[in-house]
Amino acid sequence: MNPLDYKFLSEFLQSNSGLHLGENKEYLLESRLTPVAQSLGLSGIGELIQSLKRMPTLELKTTVVEAMTTNETLFFRDSKPFDDLAEQMIPEIMEANKAQRTIRIWCAASSTGQEPYSIAMQLRESFPELSSGWNVKIVATDIDGQILAKAQQGQYSQFEIQRGLSIQRLIKYFDKNEKGWQLKPEIRNEISWKQLNLLKDFGMMGQFDIIFCRNVLIYFTPEVKKQILDRMAKHISHNGYLILGGAETILGISDAYYRAEGCLSASFHPHSTKSSGVTALR
Repeated sequence: MNPLDYKFLSEFLQSNSGLHLGENKEYLLESRLTPVAQSLGLSGIGELIQSLKRMPTLELKTTVVEAMTTNETLFFRDSKPFDDLAEQMIPEIMEANKAQRTIRIWCAASSTGQEPYSIAMQLRESFPELSSGWNVKIVATDIDGQILAKAQQGQYSQFEIQRGLSIQRLIKYFDKNEKGWQLKPEIRNEISWKQLNLLKDFGMMGQFDIIFCRNVLIYFTPEVKKQILDRMAKHISHNGYLILGGAETILGISDAYYRAEGCLSASFHPHSTKSSGVTALR
């Protein structure tokens, strides 16, 4: 791949998905996009690039972006966020929302669904009282429509199941079939799915008590991270939380949050005019 082609694809991916490749990722582009070119009947990446320049249809752009999207996930990944969800976050939110009896959770970059399904399982196990008189909504979004379709099916292979899921939960929430393991309807039906590019406007999403946005910002430039974090802060209730991945931070990027005391280091509250018992990051 010549430098001009690499530059074009890098700029295309950053402007359409926020993905920042950096330098020396030619091997990644070639491994992900060569099969795309072949599936479209093109001779290779060079012809694919020419098609993006001459006829950049929405379908073609979406196909290229989805091929480059990383979809690494597993059930109850980095278990600490789920422990904090049960031990501190949900009890606090239930107390704050006891009048309206609503809880709204957004799982951004939800990939093949293991994270939102893990949230649903944790809530069912730790707070059975939510099934009576509470309106709980879990919204899962991702940029990749094909990945969302797979997530919505709740069908997982033996390899996917054994990553993070205990045998007790497997027996409780899944049925064995010829394809592997099928998540039971009572868990699948608790999730609402929506295709969403975090670079685009998400004002229609409304307000949330908790936003999971884990292990996705690491692929963006600092400028794009700040833009997304600042916009997300406007969608979190005053008593709510933003949960990032263990290697992610808002420090030096966004001043729209406070660090939440007593929770994992990557949990944050948005700014609030009332006392929330948190320590200011600034």
